[in-house]
Amino acid sequence: MSARLSSNQIAWRAAQDIADGAYVNLGIGLPEKVAQYQPPGREAIFHTENGILNFGEPPPKGEEDWDLINAGKRAVTLKPGAAFFHHADSFAMVRGGHLDVAILGAYEVAENGDLANWSTGPKGVPAVGGAMDLVHGAKRVAVITDHVTKDGKPKLLKRCSLPLTGVGCVTRIYTSLAVIDVVGGRFVLREKLASLSLEDLQAQTGAPLAIEGGIAELIAPEL
Repeated sequence: MSARLSSNQIAWRAAQDIADGAYVNLGIGLPEKVAQYQPPGREAIFHTENGILNFGEPPPKGEEDWDLINAGKRAVTLKPGAAFFHHADSFAMVRGGHLDVAILGAYEVAENGDLANWSTGPKGVPAVGGAMDLVHGAKRVAVITDHVTKDGKPKLLKRCSLPLTGVGCVTRIYTSLAVIDVVGGRFVLREKLASLSLEDLQAQTGAPLAIEGGIAELIAPEL
């Protein structure tokens, strides 16, 4: 198996595409790491469903204030101008189209942009939670994920087999091996690791990878 990006490196790569001043919601788990890697000179405004706008990086270990947490119940810090609000107001922001980007994790992504990220079947969690609102309320939905499951099966597929979070909602996918856009119902490869051949990448992807123009090298710093 070729080398792959770590979870921190995937989060770093996704952070590079967030515009200065963008309003961004980060999903629970891996997407939360994106807040740690804002590019110099750019500042996103992070939103969390439980009612904080403009939170920052996690505090140093031992300095947590457990009244300040994100939707994943992880401690956060506050940036100047941060605001608190009711849970219902938070979802009004989401449903009203006020978020520029939602960055979420995934169990599966289909080539038409369908996303499955909340349940692995009958024994999974009982409800989809806020993800269903996010994928249809945010102006852009990106996914960050390992390219394959723990047992080596593709997570990028022709069709999702798990319960859907949203239909046709994903526009870009950042994985441990590549950056892929969803365009016109197909996966379009934008970047890949230099050490990985196109054939090897395709073998780990459950749907065809289209090529439009050149393929850039996927590069991330050691983190």
